[in-house]
Amino acid sequence: MTPSAHQERDNVQSWLDRVLKSRHSPLAMGGLSFLESTVLAVPLELVLIPYLLANRHRLWWIATLVTLGCLLGAFCGYLAGMVAYNTLGTWMIEQFGWQQLAQDFEREIRQNGFLAVLLVGITPVPFQIAMLTAGASGYSLPLFLLAAGISRGIRYFGLALLVFLFGERVEELLKKWRIRKRTVIALMLLLALGLTIVFALIP
Repeated sequence: MTPSAHQERDNVQSWLDRVLKSRHSPLAMGGLSFLESTVLAVPLELVLIPYLLANRHRLWWIATLVTLGCLLGAFCGYLAGMVAYNTLGTWMIEQFGWQQLAQDFEREIRQNGFLAVLLVGITPVPFQIAMLTAGASGYSLPLFLLAAGISRGIRYFGLALLVFLFGERVEELLKKWRIRKRTVIALMLLLALGLTIVFALIP
């Protein structure tokens, strides 16, 4: 890593430390969630897990704000995909080298719709691709936000629950979770199937 890269990383870390120590830090986490779901290709967990560990007295409030921040980002990204996919959307996909992932997800959302969006929270597909493609394809906005809310809610409230139950051991558990990701995907598939049945029964 070059000296300038080290300096940039140190500047970012210093800024994050100041933000997360302020009394407005829960709102800042919501803002970071918005940025992560729109323009930052960096997992929020890198900041969120230590923050949850340091603020166990307000785990659920933080998880709520982070989920809402993500949903706001999802809404904005959907609109961007709907009105500017051929300009802003394709530029962003090209910048991150997501061309093949975008093509694969476009096919997936046309075939599976709600389930495709629901699984984004636990698959390697970047969330930015999901929201841009959903908007560009004209997929239902309410269903998109519902699927995004469920998948990201499971992600963030799940982390909060792990911190609540296991405290400092949560990072070790997450390493094991990566090994058992197929089990989590299977559970999400069952959840999606149940939701599909519910929607089918609604008149």
